[in-house]
Amino acid sequence: MINQDNNLGRKVAIWLPLLLAGVLVLGMVIGLRVQGTNVAPSSDADLADLQRATTGQGRIEELLRYIDAKYVDGTDKEALVRKAIGAILGELDPHSNYIPAEDLIAINEQLEGNFDGIGVEFMMLDDTITVVTPLAGGPSEAVGIQAGDKIVMIEDSIVAGKKLSTPDIFSLLRGEKGTEVDISIRRIDQDKLLKFTITRDKIPVHSVDVAMMLDEKTGFIKVNRFSATTYDEFVQALEKLVEKDQMKDLIIDLRHNPGGYLTQATNILSQLFPEKGLLLVYTEGRTAKRAEYRTNGRPFFPVGEVVVLIDESSASASEILAGAVQDHDRGVIVGRRSFGKGLVQEQYPLRDGAALRLTVARYYTPSARCIQKDYSSEEAYDHDVEDRFTQGELSEVDKIEIADTTRYFTSNGHVVYGGGGITPDLFVPLDTFELREDYLRWRQYAAGFVFRFTEQNPGLDKQYDLTQFARSYAISADTYQAYLAYAKAQGEATAVPTNPRVQSELKRFLKARLARQLYGDDGFFKVWNEKDEMIIEALRVLRASNPLAAARKE
Repeated sequence: MINQDNNLGRKVAIWLPLLLAGVLVLGMVIGLRVQGTNVAPSSDADLADLQRATTGQGRIEELLRYIDAKYVDGTDKEALVRKAIGAILGELDPHSNYIPAEDLIAINEQLEGNFDGIGVEFMMLDDTITVVTPLAGGPSEAVGIQAGDKIVMIEDSIVAGKKLSTPDIFSLLRGEKGTEVDISIRRIDQDKLLKFTITRDKIPVHSVDVAMMLDEKTGFIKVNRFSATTYDEFVQALEKLVEKDQMKDLIIDLRHNPGGYLTQATNILSQLFPEKGLLLVYTEGRTAKRAEYRTNGRPFFPVGEVVVLIDESSASASEILAGAVQDHDRGVIVGRRSFGKGLVQEQYPLRDGAALRLTVARYYTPSARCIQKDYSSEEAYDHDVEDRFTQGELSEVDKIEIADTTRYFTSNGHVVYGGGGITPDLFVPLDTFELREDYLRWRQYAAGFVFRFTEQNPGLDKQYDLTQFARSYAISADTYQAYLAYAKAQGEATAVPTNPRVQSELKRFLKARLARQLYGDDGFFKVWNEKDEMIIEALRVLRASNPLAAARKE
């Protein structure tokens, strides 16, 4: 399943009636101009040539040819075409969209799970591209690029101090596998620039952020999307947790996961069910026959109790996974009502290198519910999550909206509903503190500060292992004041936070970012998860003798 909203199409949906009306009006105007005496005349030969050129073409193509040949002013034909396409697709559903050729590569990279490049994670620090870390096994690591290196030149162009945007940097560093790029870097302990020639290669884009143990028996896997490599990554993560860490129970985190390939979700589900032939999801459309996806009965590792974390940003393939777990009573769904995307897209290549992503079917969970939310109102669809917040749904379980009151039943007879996402078995409210403006403003400088901090305080990762760091390291008062000073130096002009919780949460975030810098993503989540309310609730319900009954209060 592919999930990509088409904001352009929806925003210009009103253009379609104008376009169709324009075809009729322009036809009349052309006739008037041919016959009139107060406009520049058109010869019959000119019109015949245009008509011959458009023979066999659709009305829109014919219309554009007339505009291009005869309109009084110059026009941007490509812009007109895109508006027309957007208007047409805007009459369909929110997830059918046109992808321009220039955007298609980046979108496919995310779905395919790799891109061609040099393999570095970077940030802009003082208007200079600074290497946060060379990716393990990548071409930059192979030639000796190190964390902290500052890229001064790419080929023969100076890039330091240029305030380049991230897309600009991508365009300079990325390229076809096998091609070379010369870069010059400044290293802290070197007087002269160091020059490297890096051969670009395939760089993986991981969809599993982290796989770690939360306690002696509970594993945690966070999946950020369902790309072409997600199932393989998930199985590798499961192998590590079961065989190395003796995992018994599993928490799968699908918060903020917008979806992706349907089959990646169903393949993962087969690892959670020992039964063969169990229905996981089926799809059906006007021209698409019913297609069923079932378990293969070959899980590689034993998995005990299961909890799936979802929120209002969990969509598409995330909802397929959560829906199958819920409908078969395989585990507990914890969190908040999911997004509500129950449409299946197929992608078709177009001759100009662009692509059409078209909704061809709806998907249905094993209990036969479709969880697609209503999209008859463009404005309501666009503002759905915002409306959930203002109406209190994200904070109070009693205010969860049931859009379709049709009752569906899980394998054990528990009532569930469709028509607007997956409603969790155990509700965890949104902590509205996360939306405080002063907290969000002052935390945005953490990445740059932490990078500088580790440069000035080398060896922290040698003083602590990750477990020791999470348990005993604390952001000191001096470090916190240094952070506030750094934020001010970066241009933060608002008042220094005085709210005790803002101060506490900023220190927590700094510690998590520092753990990431020192120990990778495992470090960040090790620190952050300790006070994550949804994870705390998941662990609490797993301690019950019957977690599902405890969550549903049965």
